[in-house]
Amino acid sequence: MTEIPLVDLTVHHAPRDMRDRIALGFTKTLRFCADTFFAKRYGHRAIVLETVAAVPGMVGATINHLKCLRRMCDDKGWIRTLMEEAENERMHLMTFIEVARPTLFERLVILAVQWVFYVAFFGLYLVSARIAHRIVGYFEEEAVISYTLYLKEIDEGRSPNLPAPVIARNYWKLPDDATLRDVVLVVRADEAHHRDVNHSFACELAGVEPAGETAPYPDHADDLRAAA
Repeated sequence: MTEIPLVDLTVHHAPRDMRDRIALGFTKTLRFCADTFFAKRYGHRAIVLETVAAVPGMVGATINHLKCLRRMCDDKGWIRTLMEEAENERMHLMTFIEVARPTLFERLVILAVQWVFYVAFFGLYLVSARIAHRIVGYFEEEAVISYTLYLKEIDEGRSPNLPAPVIARNYWKLPDDATLRDVVLVVRADEAHHRDVNHSFACELAGVEPAGETAPYPDHADDLRAAA
């Protein structure tokens, strides 16, 4: 059974220079758009945003893979880490589809946003991998905040604490009596881990030491198909 790790909610990477401030400003703009569109419909927010959140890891893994092939060099574990991030975010999506069914309009939004974001992020990563990872780090900071607010909605009775979907119990190795609250806790812990990893990557590319330790990662199923 998975032991849900504690999440430090105070972690924030203070911008060091103009590139960090650009990344933070871009993230805050998207956060405003998400808050305006979804308000407190956190289940639907999770579905749409997780389709976007699964893009950066795949883009980063692809570009680093090709770079290592060209240069015939080691990837320092980045490719596997980024692929795991992409798969993890996809499992978040598969979980929340069981909690809140997306509307037709939301599916159309997903199609449009995913294509635009994929192309834009791919181009950004080619121009500045550092800014790309910093943006993802800030994205994940906002995700931790969103899931903390979701927990508050559940705890205060404004969102039902449903039984955890089977896919979530299998993937995070949760007990049979696990609830949606348990799912949100492990998803938030995942996001905290991705937050620290991407900030660490950005710091490494900037030639500076990352601040703090990486948040612990919850235990996951080894076989994703079995979990699904």
